[in-house]
Amino acid sequence: MTKVFGEGPSAVRALDDVSITIRENEFFTLLGPSGCGKTTLLRLIAGFDHPSEGIILLQDQDISHLPPYQRSVNTVFQSYALFPHMTVAQNIAFGLEMLGRPKSEVTDTVGAMLKLVRMEELRDRRTDQISGGQQQRVALARALAPRPKVLLLDEPLSALDYKLRKDMQIELKRLQDEIGITFIFVTHDQEEALTMSDRIAVMSDGRALQVGTPRQIYDHPAERFVADFIGDTNFLTADLLSADAGRAQIRLSSGREIGADLPEGMRASGTATVVVRPEHADLVAHSAAESDLKGVLENIVYIGTDTHYHVRVDGGEAFVVRSQNLRDRDESFQQEQPVGIAFKPDAAQVLRD
Repeated sequence: MTKVFGEGPSAVRALDDVSITIRENEFFTLLGPSGCGKTTLLRLIAGFDHPSEGIILLQDQDISHLPPYQRSVNTVFQSYALFPHMTVAQNIAFGLEMLGRPKSEVTDTVGAMLKLVRMEELRDRRTDQISGGQQQRVALARALAPRPKVLLLDEPLSALDYKLRKDMQIELKRLQDEIGITFIFVTHDQEEALTMSDRIAVMSDGRALQVGTPRQIYDHPAERFVADFIGDTNFLTADLLSADAGRAQIRLSSGREIGADLPEGMRASGTATVVVRPEHADLVAHSAAESDLKGVLENIVYIGTDTHYHVRVDGGEAFVVRSQNLRDRDESFQQEQPVGIAFKPDAAQVLRD
């Protein structure tokens, strides 16, 4: 699917041949920086815009040019868009009443939604008299009340403070599991995406670079942008020596030869960029036999749960090792000390160009 805004030389290609299959009843996240196309894609699914090329199928029905009210899709906006002069219960009932549902059905559904979002005691409170987290729950309940097949969520947690946002991440996943409908969630927050999603599409410049589970995206990034955008990482240059069934033999700058994961379809020849997560390596003695790289320890950063060791590898590349701080840990490394870096099994991943 493609979406172009404008015409001629000033035209902007907001989506560039994006093709994604989202499974029924999954929590699917569109993740990427501002301007990557994720909100444009959400608006196309909602019906607020229409694709320039391609189609949108909802359970095999082409909904590409249907107006929003004819799609079994509801949206929770960043601003929540509640009616401040109405009570919590009235806000939840509003959409059902506009659809002409029987009064008894509206009453039963409102009660069920209030129970689902745990707000029965606030049913008669006006929405301008409740907290931001409570307003977010009301917006969710109102969107879920008509039982849409798909619920779209456009960065709904961005206005909440850190602790409440963490609580609502768990709450959103609970709601999705309990009601069993498809959630499509838009965010630029990597931690949110990893915490809640069944699968993630990482987007950049109008393209979906990689789609996979949180673990697949984090542990096996296929593109440099994906590896860099999701969490902290180290990039190394290595020679590709051979490949077999998704694994490659590579030679590091130290001359050490190790195995690494290889993206599907990539040839194992020439030089390539290799990624190693900081927690997938250990700091060892400079003379240790298991050392894959050697260098000088330039800085030690203590951050409570972990310690980050910043190493300047022989040859000039920077490398960070992250170690969990254990209560009985014996800290024997000092700044400016020669050290070795040992990779854990399957730590190295070759990236596409």
